[in-house]
Amino acid sequence: MNITLAAGGTGGHMVPAHALANELKARGHGVMLVTDERGARIPALFDEVPVEVLPAGRLGGGPLGMIKAFFSVMKGRSAARALYRQFTPDCVVGFGGYPAFPALLAAHAEGVPTILHEQNAVLGRVNRLLAGRAKAVATAYKTVHRSRDKAKEVLVGNPVRAEVARLGEMPFPPLDETSPFHLLVTGGSQGASVLGEVVPEALALLDEGLRHRLNVVQQCRPEDIERVRARYAELDIPAETLTYIEDMPRRIANAQLVIARAGASTIAELTAAGRPAILVPLPIATDDHQTYNAMEMAKAGGAAMIKQPDFTPEKLARQIEEVVGDGEALATAAARSLSVGRPRAAEDLADLVERIAAGDTPVPVGMVGAVTPKPRPSGMGVPA
Repeated sequence: MNITLAAGGTGGHMVPAHALANELKARGHGVMLVTDERGARIPALFDEVPVEVLPAGRLGGGPLGMIKAFFSVMKGRSAARALYRQFTPDCVVGFGGYPAFPALLAAHAEGVPTILHEQNAVLGRVNRLLAGRAKAVATAYKTVHRSRDKAKEVLVGNPVRAEVARLGEMPFPPLDETSPFHLLVTGGSQGASVLGEVVPEALALLDEGLRHRLNVVQQCRPEDIERVRARYAELDIPAETLTYIEDMPRRIANAQLVIARAGASTIAELTAAGRPAILVPLPIATDDHQTYNAMEMAKAGGAAMIKQPDFTPEKLARQIEEVVGDGEALATAAARSLSVGRPRAAEDLADLVERIAAGDTPVPVGMVGAVTPKPRPSGMGVPA
């Protein structure tokens, strides 16, 4: 079969598309990516897949912005229709976001079946607009807010890279009172300035014995990286600072605790690998979807969630000391993180794509990739 994937913008859309592309290619299918300029600039994901960059508008910016977006979307739709007549897809899979919009509209115009994948716990705007025409909506969470047609939902999880999925089968890196403590800090593919401001200052407040054991890898925004790097040097804390982490599977494998935004791909990778986390949801995320994303992991005891207004060096330092003070408790939090992971999401989504492309109907809600976590008491948990 020939499958077109429509994704762009940020790593949150591109990483699950990449994982699905690898699974489909392994099954012998042809795969093409339709993306926007931002998606095309994300390195190392689609080097072995044909990539087409199409215009994609973003709704907003007042009346003039809406007019510009409309013409950009229509231009992208026309380009996608021409592309589909050369590379005829059996199915188009959209991963949400405005970059996927023209490609999905073109698929509807050409009579090509579509599947929407929703990474977040709140159905995104583009997916809400297009859900009525889609054959199925593949979800990453059992409960998806703002969704109107539950009959189309199929729970598959959020696809992660195979290297990350394999981490869940390996032992959690042990931690004792003298061993190095490996901390990973990531704000997603766009970085996060607040993490660069708060995390170094929180680490400076830690007990001296713990601080001297730290080994930090931190992703920073380009405008912040020199300041953060200098602060770690001043604190004499070994730290590697990067603007983009290409080898994320290796970094997660080494990490014993992760401080991160609550993006869908980040949470999917942490739970598939079984890594405990402190999550700081982006407060301006559309429909507050990052807070909803974090709830499942936090309720299971695999993460602590700190709202950004409460994210101070003092509170973060207390949370780190509480989590790391007992190596056995940290390992338990890792197991609870793993309990809500769905490492087979790429395979289950590929199964769904094959069925829809072949003209079959999706299976009933919850039958694909539905993992029921074992009930566990809350460990790290949601904020008070």
